[in-house]
Amino acid sequence: MLLREPINKVIPRLAVPTIISMLITSVYNMADTFFVGRIGTSASGAVGVVFSAMAFIQAIAFTIGIGSSANMSREMGAGNMDEARKYVAQAFFFALGTGVVVAALGLILIDPLVRVLGATETIAPYAKAYATYIFYGAPFLMTSLVLNNLLRFQGLALYAMVGTGIGGLLNMALDPLFIFTLGMGTAGAGAATAVSQLVSFVILVVINNRRTDTLHVRVKDFQPTRRRVWKMLYNGFPSLGRQGIASVATIILNNVAGQWGDPAIAAMSIVSRYTMFINSAVVGFGQGFQPVCAYCFGARAYGRVRKAYFFCVKISTFILFGLAGISMLFSGSIVQVFRDDPEVIAIGTTALRLQLLTVPFWGFYTMSNMFTQSIGFGGQATVLAAARQGIFLIPMLLILPPLFGLTGLQLSPPVGDLLSVILSWLIVRGTLAKMKQMGEEK
Repeated sequence: MLLREPINKVIPRLAVPTIISMLITSVYNMADTFFVGRIGTSASGAVGVVFSAMAFIQAIAFTIGIGSSANMSREMGAGNMDEARKYVAQAFFFALGTGVVVAALGLILIDPLVRVLGATETIAPYAKAYATYIFYGAPFLMTSLVLNNLLRFQGLALYAMVGTGIGGLLNMALDPLFIFTLGMGTAGAGAATAVSQLVSFVILVVINNRRTDTLHVRVKDFQPTRRRVWKMLYNGFPSLGRQGIASVATIILNNVAGQWGDPAIAAMSIVSRYTMFINSAVVGFGQGFQPVCAYCFGARAYGRVRKAYFFCVKISTFILFGLAGISMLFSGSIVQVFRDDPEVIAIGTTALRLQLLTVPFWGFYTMSNMFTQSIGFGGQATVLAAARQGIFLIPMLLILPPLFGLTGLQLSPPVGDLLSVILSWLIVRGTLAKMKQMGEEK
């Protein structure tokens, strides 16, 4: 299927379940923001503050998951099934062990950590209550993300969607129950997220190890070697760059926004969560592209890899133009849904409108990053992954707000986007040329 079916059929078939899964995940992230926003502006800001820690946890999981999955898929494409199984076991047990360590460190250091993440004096108690349960769920979140990627890269995106989707829907149902009915406040939002991640973990483990068409997780296949670990990290570094540096950028953004008080932190958090929802559809579509890209590259079908890349760029750009246009029309109402505070609405509406101007370019940027990562060009992929949220956004956050005040804060993300797109074009042009020289196309 990955090698022979028409591109315009196989990628959408793989992408639709992943898009649904990504949208559900994004919606339940927004659900935390929505329900916590009913408590108050400081509570709403707490979700944005803790999100940077969640982004870092996800960064580690994606480093392990996508790094292993891309190698697994290429080994499958080359017919090396035993080697592919070793990457499956390595990914699972590395994620589970790392998750336990992250949870322990997060809980021990939680008081200074929320301060470093950008919590103000009034936000800190809410952030600590929310983060406590987020760390309890870290091992299950990380392992679930790894299993999700392993299934996707085997062309089994529908199974991945089931586990992630059920967990996400459960999170949305538990939020109001824990927050309001049980009176847990922001801690309830964190507890709902932790429970949903545990459920997703159990479902994905059962799916992965009970079905006959999957590569099972087996203890006997856990044979990490220096070579396998390096290949996993090398191919996963772009994810670490993308998610990890996004976490750092969010911390800096929260600290900079704190100059204008809790409403600014809450507003920028709302804008970030909403635009992430828009981008989740494109990321989901790109995740339908990645298995085709990695498998065909392993099979030396380079012409098919290029065709798939350009197909995905066109479709994602078209989708983003539509979503950005609709969102621009209702930008003020969108912010108000999450927090009905005049100051939050004013700051958030301007920030959202400026961000929406560059949203259509995200398709090209995202697909370029996924393309270079899936074919094993880890260096180029890592630079691209770090560009938008690190190489350009962090300097903008340090330069523009001192020059232009609050407007500089609101301008920083879209300016970073434009510079990232230029860098993406330069890198992808060179990567496509290198790939063309690697051998005959099939």
